[in-house]
Amino acid sequence: MPSDRYARRAMSSDKAWGGRFDADLDATAARFSASVDTDKRLALEDIAGSLAHARMLASRAVISAADLADIERGLAEIRAEIEAGTFEWDAAREDVHMNIEAALTAKVGDAGARLHTGRSRNDQVATDLRLFARESCLRTARRIDALESVLVERAREHVDTLLPGYTHLQRAQPIRLAHHLHAWVEMLDRDAARLRDAARRMNESPLGSGALAGTTFPLDREMTARELGFDRPAANSLDATADRDFLVESAAALATCAIHLSRFGEELVLWSSQEFGFVEMSDAFATGSSMMPQKKNPDIAELIRGKSARVVGDLVTLLVLQKGLPLAYNRDLQEDKPPLFDAFDTVESSLAVMTGMMATVRFRADRMAAALREGFVTATEVADWLVTRGVPFREAHAVAGRLVRIALERGSDLVSLPLDVFRREHASFDDSIYVALDPAVAVERRDLLGAPARARVLAALDAAEARLDARRPGIGAADGQGRA
Repeated sequence: MPSDRYARRAMSSDKAWGGRFDADLDATAARFSASVDTDKRLALEDIAGSLAHARMLASRAVISAADLADIERGLAEIRAEIEAGTFEWDAAREDVHMNIEAALTAKVGDAGARLHTGRSRNDQVATDLRLFARESCLRTARRIDALESVLVERAREHVDTLLPGYTHLQRAQPIRLAHHLHAWVEMLDRDAARLRDAARRMNESPLGSGALAGTTFPLDREMTARELGFDRPAANSLDATADRDFLVESAAALATCAIHLSRFGEELVLWSSQEFGFVEMSDAFATGSSMMPQKKNPDIAELIRGKSARVVGDLVTLLVLQKGLPLAYNRDLQEDKPPLFDAFDTVESSLAVMTGMMATVRFRADRMAAALREGFVTATEVADWLVTRGVPFREAHAVAGRLVRIALERGSDLVSLPLDVFRREHASFDDSIYVALDPAVAVERRDLLGAPARARVLAALDAAEARLDARRPGIGAADGQGRA
């Protein structure tokens, strides 16, 4: 068994390595600079990078085959301990990299101490982060796909459910509920695409870049890149170790998704109010009041709305963190992990609960239909009807506006106005205007690409479902990293 001197050597701060320093780091400073409580989350990525690096070193005869076998055995044992939750993390060893290297050296001796040949923690952590962010982007995109699938399914159930569409939170024109839900699908689909794009763009390996200027050892960077699933090695060692734009891009995509989820959450909050009454939340996604027994609060939707602020903050943190940094690596970059982890965790949990809510929410078609009878949602049909009779649109618009004012003064809706009232405003009106004022007719007349006519909505849902099917494992195209 290796002696304790290997463990002591590996426990030392890198500031003591090489004999440059006579004194240990101040205890307060050591606690301040330790990051292992956060970055231990990168442990499996760190082990994967170390295995790729060790195998490459052995292939170039920088370390022996025996050393490689010891390293592989030791890292396998450490990985099993981490996965079982029995690995002992030590803040005195500062970060995930030194904890794992110390444990490895304690297990296998000099072979563990040779692992870091030709490698710096700078390219090591950059590699770990790209591995983590790449997989997290793809996993989150798959979670978005799951929510999209639920929305498409619910939209198909409500192709013939009509409700008012809103602008400025005022009733505007009649639409299909399926058309509204499909709008959410399209927004989410772009969110998933942004994450997949980010995963593709970050898929370059920093490993072999060293601290900032590579190394004198004959490393095979293409080999490690291939083993870790990267498309290629990063082209510049300074850039590879110092930039975190790939994290910013990921966080920007996550923040955009969080804002979309927040908007959806706000609509659910509004729609579940007694004033709207368009939806009833499942008891599994609502809460009661500690004082008022009649209350059913849409707390989960509210929390989705609230948690979006955290993700926006995470993005801002990553941006500001880098804004004044010279090349190459600076210790400030240690602070990139908390916002990264938080952004992914928050969006993934929001997606999970939104998926559950949308699968179980009850849509109140009766309340939606009742809302169509108020607010003059077919007033545009009056103007359009006149335009088809040769009246210029601006004139037709003014006529429709005067008819709305008359209806308001009478306390009625447009369809209740007698024909002679219509004709006093314009001689072209005949009985067919009442057909045009039917919300179902108004929706169906909007028969063009992207509009809410029934056939157009069904075609849009078919297209969305085909996109989702193409991305399901074993069915469609891969995501750019060899995974479907």
